[in-house]
Amino acid sequence: KELPIPINHPSAPFTSYGISKTAAESYILSSKLPAISLRLANICAPRLSIGPIPTFYKRLKEGKDCFCSDSVRDFLDFSDFLSLLKVIMSSTDPQINGIFNVSTGEGFSIKDVFEVVSKFLKISPTDPPIVPVGDDDVKTVILDPSKTKKIFGWSPQVSFEETIVNQLKWYDKYGVDNIYSHLNIQNVKRNQ
Repeated sequence: KELPIPINHPSAPFTSYGISKTAAESYILSSKLPAISLRLANICAPRLSIGPIPTFYKRLKEGKDCFCSDSVRDFLDFSDFLSLLKVIMSSTDPQINGIFNVSTGEGFSIKDVFEVVSKFLKISPTDPPIVPVGDDDVKTVILDPSKTKKIFGWSPQVSFEETIVNQLKWYDKYGVDNIYSHLNIQNVKRNQ
């Protein structure tokens, strides 16, 4: 209902994934102990093997077609995430607790990701079809990091394009691992 999404925005999870995250956060914050809950943007790191970045990379290198979901996300480089963790772990102020958004506060479409990957690979593919987000997804997720920046004196340093390119350079050097999510025993045996 509000973008970027502030810390006090009402949450209304509608998938098991969202419900489990919200339940865990509520449980932790209901204790009498000081606690910090970090609500994360899409954290990008070189070894990430799922999502649009590795998918576009692999498919475009293989000459395959791609499509983009009609969604917008907030992408944060892993090094920026680690720099915040270092600040949080070094803090000795017991009064610092609660919920903090860990993000850039900027949104980029999945087509923006596609374009960075295409540019990196020096490929000029035709525009991919844009498909609506699924019933189990949210169209736009951009988190407001203003409280995090104020309390911890932190801000992201790596740009969107540099974040994506860091991953792509890793893939060029080491490849993209195959990751299987939502496994059942038949899929595991079939893919071994």
